[in-house]
Amino acid sequence: MKVGCIGLGDIAQKAYLPVLSAVPGVELHLQTRTPATLDAVGDTHRIPAGARHTTLDSLLAEGLDAAFVHAPTAVHPEIVERLLEAGVATYVDKPIAYEYVESERLVNLAEERGVSLAVGFNRRFAPSYAQCAEHPRELILMQKNRVGLPEDPRALVLDDFIHVVDTLRFLAPGPVDHTTVRARIVDGLMHHVVLQLSGDGFTAIGMMNRRGGSTEEILEVSGRDTKRQVLNLADIVDHKGQPSVRRRGDWVPVARQRGIEACVHTFLDAVRAGKVLSAQDALATHELCERIVRESLEQASS
Repeated sequence: MKVGCIGLGDIAQKAYLPVLSAVPGVELHLQTRTPATLDAVGDTHRIPAGARHTTLDSLLAEGLDAAFVHAPTAVHPEIVERLLEAGVATYVDKPIAYEYVESERLVNLAEERGVSLAVGFNRRFAPSYAQCAEHPRELILMQKNRVGLPEDPRALVLDDFIHVVDTLRFLAPGPVDHTTVRARIVDGLMHHVVLQLSGDGFTAIGMMNRRGGSTEEILEVSGRDTKRQVLNLADIVDHKGQPSVRRRGDWVPVARQRGIEACVHTFLDAVRAGKVLSAQDALATHELCERIVRESLEQASS
């Protein structure tokens, strides 16, 4: 199976390439416009010179079976469109695009062409979060905070808060009937944002504080007098009278802990089996993010 990796930045080097280069039966091809990076990464993963490409044209000429897109978000639409038009099963980092209309166009193109399009919502595959889907979830709380990083609202929501949005949607135990958004924007920069989703018997609250004093990610699901807390995708604390702690094993790879490994294998297994993956559910997360951006800006201007 010929698999392309487009974009060789931190996320590709730290998370995806160590997994991809270890998958049996994969002939890995790399593409970036920066020759020095291409050579350095190619040497690290022992990629033959003939499988290193500086243009997308060269990469597509190889007749790819699948591709992973880790280029900057701004160029996702151009790259994803070309891959889909070429009939290449495509996995793209979130978000598909910064603008919802572009994301919708690409998802519709994939559907029309009958080509797989998968979006990298790795938290759905992270073992600690997947286990929360088996826990009572009358109340879901998730926060993902940073230190000193107020940012343009659209970039903050689509590049980062989107993980919180998708995780709440993933864990919601039923249809969402009500959605509430609150945010603080100062001088054009978003400081914090809070999303509340509710339905029959449950409430899900997600928040991000970019001036939160700590870089952290905390997920809590509770119900029926029990609670499960996940700290930084690693440690799990179960509360039922007395807390019990399960820590990540010392030898558990970070890619497995964060769900990257399972994402990659799920996508490639579908390609091998000829199963077409739809990005319609991922598109619903993008649509909700668009609403968050719109309502946040409206609040700031009122």
